[in-house]
Amino acid sequence: MAYGAAPDEAQAPTIAIIIDDVGHNLHEGRRLTQIEQPLTMAFLPYRRHTVQLAKLAHLHDKEVMLHAPMANTRHFDIGPGGLTPDMDETAISTTLRRALQSIPHVTGVNNHMGSLLTQQVQPMDWVMKELSRYPVYFVDSRTIASSVAGQVASAYQIPSLTRDVFLDHEQTEAFVDQQFQLLIKTAKKNGTAIGIGHPHAVTVDYLEKHLPELDEQGIAIATVRGIWAIRNDNREMFAKGEKQAIRPAYAKNN
Repeated sequence: MAYGAAPDEAQAPTIAIIIDDVGHNLHEGRRLTQIEQPLTMAFLPYRRHTVQLAKLAHLHDKEVMLHAPMANTRHFDIGPGGLTPDMDETAISTTLRRALQSIPHVTGVNNHMGSLLTQQVQPMDWVMKELSRYPVYFVDSRTIASSVAGQVASAYQIPSLTRDVFLDHEQTEAFVDQQFQLLIKTAKKNGTAIGIGHPHAVTVDYLEKHLPELDEQGIAIATVRGIWAIRNDNREMFAKGEKQAIRPAYAKNN
């Protein structure tokens, strides 16, 4: 059972899988778009293959997100399009808007890293103030337990969800399987659950093999919008014309 929106009757336990960090690896990105089930793919802005893969993902009925780079406590480089605590409101708003405009078919946003920025109310307020202008949802990747990102998003009435399970921070089949089973267990307990993985070969191999088995296990898979619909009585996220459309600014020949 795979879909982008929820059915009306007896809802099976349902998972969504977000694949972060898409845009660097063309080969694994293409493999992910070819998976039959409705994955959600989160694209880093301005990476070599981001535009091409986002268009391909949309063509194959995948949901497209901006994976917005945010400052982390370990001071790892976050690359182009990054949001940092030393930026003022104008810089954060402009950087975020341009990142959204750079990705075709974007419908949502989650944070890339962000263990530093997502703890800080003021910059997150500026982030959500900008996001509230557009028809996009926000997923708190929850890279640190003290994140306030989801709370601030909700305060701005942005459709907001939170990651439940990271699938592949250890890149072995055994670990990915352990985390995938935890994701299913969480969905059985709560009705729905959101997992985050990455375009590692071991993860893509695992998903190609095991996602087709979900039907016989009585587990459904949906996009993030599908999960939100299940949790919100099948309401539409946004009324037509309610929000300002994102004006595309990506290269047509990328």
